[in-house]
Amino acid sequence: MDLRTWAVRLTYIAIGAHLVVGAVLPTVANAAMFDGYHRALETFFWGADVPAQARAQQVWWISLFGPTVQAAALWMGALAWMGDRQRNSFAWGALIAGIVLWAPQDMLISLRAECWANVWLDLFAVAGMLPPLVYLFFADRQKVEA
Repeated sequence: MDLRTWAVRLTYIAIGAHLVVGAVLPTVANAAMFDGYHRALETFFWGADVPAQARAQQVWWISLFGPTVQAAALWMGALAWMGDRQRNSFAWGALIAGIVLWAPQDMLISLRAECWANVWLDLFAVAGMLPPLVYLFFADRQKVEA
């Protein structure tokens, strides 16, 4: 198995993880294991006087985010399929552009709210997805130019 095959598989795994996380988020948004995460955000935004509705609203937003992540995974999957089957550097470039557009904004917004869990998760996603995509972009671009 060559490096391109491994890079494509890593990309599909990352996309599959997005699909699974998006499907699970609405179910687990209010799970006890996320109490610390919720409390940290509530304290940041509300201080000591957290209104009772704050948790419900936060759970609602996280639940709503799940289908958004699922839809993004579907689009990423379509681009990855095109990139893989057609050796299409544009498809890989579109995935790279999406990550480069999303990640800094998401991390900045998370840093402003002192939400380090989001920043670390974003860094993990970028470190896992960007290197194989950059490799695929250049590998498939060279094939077209050759």
